[in-house]
Formats: sequence, C-alpha cells, structure tokens
Amino acid sequence: MKVRSSRSAALSGTALLLALSAVGCTQAFGNAPVHASNDTTPGAAPTATAAPPDQAGGYPPGIGPSTARRIPPDTRQILLVTGTGQDSSASTAVLYQRTASGEWQAQGSWAARNALHGWTTDHHEGDLYSPEGVFTLTDAGGLLPDPGSKLPYHQSYRFIDPGTGFEGEPLAGVFDYVIAINYNRVPGTSPLDEHRPDGESHGGGIWLHLDHGGPSHGCVTLPRSAMVELMRTLNLAQHPVIVMGVKEVLEK
Repeated sequence: MKVRSSRSAALSGTALLLALSAVGCTQAFGNAPVHASNDTTPGAAPTATAAPPDQAGGYPPGIGPSTARRIPPDTRQILLVTGTGQDSSASTAVLYQRTASGEWQAQGSWAARNALHGWTTDHHEGDLYSPEGVFTLTDAGGLLPDPGSKLPYHQSYRFIDPGTGFEGEPLAGVFDYVIAINYNRVPGTSPLDEHRPDGESHGGGIWLHLDHGGPSHGCVTLPRSAMVELMRTLNLAQHPVIVMGVKEVLEK
C-alpha cells in the first residue's frame, strides 16, 4: 500500500480503497504529522551517493557497483527485495547482516509482493509502481502493540484499511505491523506522517507491511512472521537500508 495527500480518518470501505489506489498507504489516515520518537538519526536520501566501504565481503549477490555506491558506508543491515520482472508484482526479500569481518550473511528469505504494475525508477502518485532504489529504514508502527521493534514504533488506530485488494482479497489487518520505507518522507517521524519533501506528485507512503494475497499499490508486502522478525532485527545502530527493484537494475 502507500499514502500521499490528506484524507479523513472517516474514509471507509470503497471510498478508502479508492483513496489508497490513488495515492499510498498513509494518505487516508489524516493529515496531522505524528513523530514516532525524538530520535534524530537521518535517513539517507534516495539519490544520495557514497563510496562503498572497504570490506572483504563486498556486497550481497544481486547488488552491482552502481547500486552499491548508493548504500551508506556505515550500513550493516540490508533488506534486498528483488522483483522477478519489470512488470511483475512478485518478488523475493532477503535480509543480510554484515559481520565484523565484513562478510554479508543471509539472515532470512521470504516471498514478497510489490506493486500491481511492477517497478519504476520514476515513481509518481497513483501510478501503481513500486519505486526502485536504496532507501533507509528508520521508523515502524502498526495497529497492534509493539512486538519488540528495535526501530521507533508508533501504535495507532489509524493503521487500518477496511477495503479489498486488486484480486478481491480483504485488506483487514494488513497494517497490523508496518515499516516505513524512506522514499519521499521525513525520517524520524511516524509512518503516518504525510509530509513529502520532494512534492506530492512523486507519491509517498511506501511501506513494508503484511501480505494480503495480491499486489500492492506501491508497497512491499511480506508474511506476518517476516514482519515481526524484521521489526525485532532491524536496528538504527546498524543503519539498515532496503535495496529494492528488478534484478537487472539492481545488478548494475
């Protein structure tokens, strides 16, 4: 799912689904910025570049030199989401942890889904594509109580969607747990925050959230067990990022 412009929390059923399909996950939840914590750790901008660190293990398989240059040198955790095709909504997610020796070790692998139309390097509001790139992960939240997240966690009744997905599947519970992907958002704020630094036209509200059995509007979806594991593993001190997109782009 995703989010973008202000929407009343009173939206429900078909009206809310239409709002989400036009924007992203968070747009329908109200327009008041909510700060998850006082943590000021900035997220790397999607277009920021950095020289790859000198490390014995290079980067995980599937990450090429061009993509690697966008990963902050202090990153120790990478969630690699690789799409099966440019126009496909099917993908695979693998969590990597960098060891003291510089090697990257896989910590878990899960089937994932992305947006209905696949992937794009030029994401815009309501285009039903997931944005490709490297994005920091700094904030989590959900409808349910904190499951032990190492990221700042914001619980709210506004993490709800009573509608249905593209294949008629119910969306109830998909926002029980979410992790904000720092695409066109302010790090250090609740996933519900709607401020878009690069403008409304570029969309936003791109999250990791629970799988619902069909493609998303732009988010990456994972099984419930995977979301809980990620929340308990991803740590601000490890400067986690998500590297996401189609294989051919990420390997460049």
